[in-house]
Amino acid sequence: MKQLARLLVLLSVCMAFLALPAQAASSKSKTPVAKSVKKTAAVKRATAVKRVTSKKAVAASQRKKVAVVMARPSNGELAGLHNQSDALDLKSSVAYVIDQDTREVLFRKNDMAVLPIASLTKLMTGLIINEANLPMDEMIAITQDDVDTEKGSRSRLRVGTVLSRAELMHLALMSSENRAAHALGRSFPGGMNVFVARMNEKARELQMKDTRYVEPTGLSSKNQSSAQDLAKLVSVAHSDANLRELSTSPNYEVSVGDRTLQYRNTNRLVNNPRWEIGLQKTGYIAEAGRCLVMQTTVAGRNLIMVFLDSAGKLSRIGDAERVRNWVETVASAPQLR
Repeated sequence: MKQLARLLVLLSVCMAFLALPAQAASSKSKTPVAKSVKKTAAVKRATAVKRVTSKKAVAASQRKKVAVVMARPSNGELAGLHNQSDALDLKSSVAYVIDQDTREVLFRKNDMAVLPIASLTKLMTGLIINEANLPMDEMIAITQDDVDTEKGSRSRLRVGTVLSRAELMHLALMSSENRAAHALGRSFPGGMNVFVARMNEKARELQMKDTRYVEPTGLSSKNQSSAQDLAKLVSVAHSDANLRELSTSPNYEVSVGDRTLQYRNTNRLVNNPRWEIGLQKTGYIAEAGRCLVMQTTVAGRNLIMVFLDSAGKLSRIGDAERVRNWVETVASAPQLR
């Protein structure tokens, strides 16, 4: 019996010993699974956090982009226009050339972009004054209200200077005199608000759908238009003999007290014998770049040229010369798109 009991004890020990590896294996097999489950859960949590962070980053980026777009003037966005190439390698971001008589488009480049137009504004200012049939010999004094507080531009017309409406018109259109243009709007019957309202009303009458004016000088970048709209304005302004004469006058002088002020045309092409210019206006502020509109005759064709946002001081003149040479060379060629 004792021997049998010993055998049973030994058998129990052996069976217990044999069971240990299986338990260990079972334990080992369960541990990686548990760790894997934990690892998977951790990865999921990290991925979720990453997704949330990514969404926040995207949202922040989108908000930033929206802020950038909102910060730009609503002018068709200048970004990208400078990179637009054309067959004539013009330096202006925008160009538009049409036959005034047939309305045939000879050349176009970003002609629907809406941009600040600087002192091209003064063409509309002159048109409104002429259409109002106001007495041109009426004397108007330059006041502190006419001083440019937006751009800080200079003027030789000191506060207190008194000139006739005709003289102010001449200086505004020929030499782009800002105080002269502002005084014309300020002295309009009903005041400046009525004058600006009339400018916008006239733009609507001419179907200048992309045009808006907020003041009569062009110093504000909120005065905006497109090349197509400006071509319409040039065509109408050219029908006014007074605007033709004043805008193309090479030089002009006015007497102010004991002084005589001499002014020159801001467009050097009016003194160039190769050019036959019927009406013109230049413009510049930083937001608009160098601008130029003209009615001119080239190769027997009456043309309207519009150049906007030209970077160099003389590049708008160079662009006009390039277009002129091209028209003279291929005057009978089909439209260049």
